Amino acid sequence: MRPAPTILHLDMDAFFASVEQASKPSLRGKAVIVGGLGPRGVVATASYEARTFGVRSALPMAQARRLAPNAAYLVPRFAFYRSISNQVMGLLRALSPLVEPLSLDEAFVDLEAGGAAWDERSARLAGAKLRADIREVTGLTGSVGLAASKMLAKIASEQAKPDGLVLIEPGRERALLAPLPVRTLPGVGPATGDHLRRAGIHTVGELAEAGEDELVRLLGKAHGHALYAMALARDERPVVAERETKSVSVEDTYDVDIHDRVRVGTEVRRLADRCVRRLRGAGLAGRTIVLKVRRYDFSTLTRSETLRGPTDDPAVVREAAARLLESVDTTGGVRLLGVGVSGLADYTQEDLFAQAAGDRAEESPGEEDRVTAPMGEEQQTSTERRWPAGHDVRHTEYGHGWVQGSGLGRVTVRFETPDSAVGRVKTFRTDDPALQPADPLPLVDPSPGEGERPRDGAETGDGSGASPGVVGPGPSQA
Repeated sequence: MRPAPTILHLDMDAFFASVEQASKPSLRGKAVIVGGLGPRGVVATASYEARTFGVRSALPMAQARRLAPNAAYLVPRFAFYRSISNQVMGLLRALSPLVEPLSLDEAFVDLEAGGAAWDERSARLAGAKLRADIREVTGLTGSVGLAASKMLAKIASEQAKPDGLVLIEPGRERALLAPLPVRTLPGVGPATGDHLRRAGIHTVGELAEAGEDELVRLLGKAHGHALYAMALARDERPVVAERETKSVSVEDTYDVDIHDRVRVGTEVRRLADRCVRRLRGAGLAGRTIVLKVRRYDFSTLTRSETLRGPTDDPAVVREAAARLLESVDTTGGVRLLGVGVSGLADYTQEDLFAQAAGDRAEESPGEEDRVTAPMGEEQQTSTERRWPAGHDVRHTEYGHGWVQGSGLGRVTVRFETPDSAVGRVKTFRTDDPALQPADPLPLVDPSPGEGERPRDGAETGDGSGASPGVVGPGPSQA
């Protein structure tokens, strides 16, 4: 480990939910839950207000609704989240050439490599400035951990949440780790944690006291050695700027099991096309096509086929996925489908194009990856799919707003912008020509010196008699 706390870990606070609160004045200070809204959807992010009810990431959405029935439930806006993530990552790269993104809202930074910090004082100043810059550029908050290793920096950022900064001074690492639960260490999941608990090991200090030989006996050679080193605060992993992508995949979970074999095939083709769009977007091609099928009884089957060389041709991927599907029994129903490509390269094998029989089907327009798939066509009309809860719209008379809920041929919209007061609520027919989908507005006015952005008719009070920011039991939010 290095002698100074010059590794920084940034974790944005409740990122998706915080973005939604920042862009929607009526949701600030309210319980906001972002994720798939169908019966089989899961929570992607919950605001801190929602977490007081026990809602957390990866929780089934049905359970979240029972815990927090009056929360605002919103469909993710992934393209918008990515654009804000790019702003944050740009600030990190201004600090150092060594930035290791872990997700849209989380990254390691080697401050020493960029000359941004070399001791405890300079590291603390760099972390404080970063938090201030993030707030100025995005209007959001992030928590920062500073330490001499990646493991400790991540633990520090978790302790800093929300909206804080924690620096672990060199020499205090073991004293800080000792009372923490073993699940704090990376690589200790529920199964390993239970195994250690049965052996009487509950804290990191007890893990260190058990000794390396005992941990190897309990967990195996590789895992035992690694955990013992972490319990002693030893972590020599460097910050890696470029992480190699091993695979590209997409999958959808369906609200209602699919029994029709033709529909299953159609969904697999659609997923193959989405996967290829992501593959091409990353400038990659791949040799191995993977099909994932989760059946009605939760059994999950994976089938793969390796081609002669890498491809990014949608017809080739579609046909390979279709061949893999032929070997899977879907008679009882399918609840999840996925298509992936691995064995990645940055070139294609031209003669693979001959594998695709018939004419190439024209690619459909891009679509965002979903937390869950939409309901079956028999349950949801194409008109209703145009108005996902939380997404942006514009009305020719009332201006910019967001969908508060839709169903039964109606869509309810709250008209407000990130820098307006709480906006009014109006309900329209789903086919009203004056209402159209719109692009999100920036969370922070890019030109604050040029006057305030027009508020598009937003006014104090919503005119609905409901509490601001709470999507009530009126129109469906699906």
